[in-house]
Amino acid sequence: MLSAFLPIWALTLLGYLAGRFRLLGGSDADRVLGSFVFHLAMPAALFTSLSRTPLALSGRGILAFAVSTVCVMGAGFALSRVAFGRKEGESTIGGMAAGYVNSANLGIPVALHVLGNASFLTGVLLFQVLVVTPLILVLLDRAADRRALHPTRLLTLPLRNPVIIGLAAGALCSAFGWHAPAVVAGPLALLGAAAVPSALVALGLSLTVRGPALHGEGRQVALLSALKLVAQPLVAWLVGLALGLGRVELLALVVCAALPTAQNTYIFAREYGQGAPVARRTVVVTTAASMATLALVGWALG
Repeated sequence: MLSAFLPIWALTLLGYLAGRFRLLGGSDADRVLGSFVFHLAMPAALFTSLSRTPLALSGRGILAFAVSTVCVMGAGFALSRVAFGRKEGESTIGGMAAGYVNSANLGIPVALHVLGNASFLTGVLLFQVLVVTPLILVLLDRAADRRALHPTRLLTLPLRNPVIIGLAAGALCSAFGWHAPAVVAGPLALLGAAAVPSALVALGLSLTVRGPALHGEGRQVALLSALKLVAQPLVAWLVGLALGLGRVELLALVVCAALPTAQNTYIFAREYGQGAPVARRTVVVTTAASMATLALVGWALG
């Protein structure tokens, strides 16, 4: 399992060193790189991935994962909003930090190591990409502009948000069996391949930026991390038992729920200017601690 985490730590460390020695310019380097990921690399990656993946969201396991996600993200939002007095956008990021798992670059190698295959993870990835991500972006867009939930603005959100453009285009291609011509698909695949490493480097760069700490920030990060690594796997396990999942599918469900917070949480937070310090620290803490929790899940249910 260590081999799954090493690339993440290595690229985050590389970003930290680049920021520490100012190899990429001043203190706005993480903002520039994060904007590159959000506006260019991530949409290309999502289009490339979705256009090649059959759209299928079914099964009791995915239902159990969805329930755990909704419960924990709701708890993260409420905790941030009520207990720490965060604004709506910051609370949305708090919810995302508590329940949005790193299903792609970390989830796949972990699933292969613990489960032997990544088939269950495909459904998790589709649920997060097709259902959770658009909802989060609508809420963040609303926090940035109170008119965002006006029907006209809501309908035009895909035209204004590059991530949703990539999602929608990829989903349409998959649904209708369309294949982009090589002259389009090739550059998009190449650009999309830069999304994950660039996001990790941007995360590392952000660790060198020292801004004023929010009141209760450390406690909020600790509680959001506990929701992510303890509460979400526990809720998923309980729902899975209630739905009568078999041992193998239950293990797959809980392993996926125990994955750490995705680095996209920081990218979204940085892009919208909502709760970036909390997002950054939660990603780092959960990624560092999840090796132990994932090993415990594998031992207990394997």
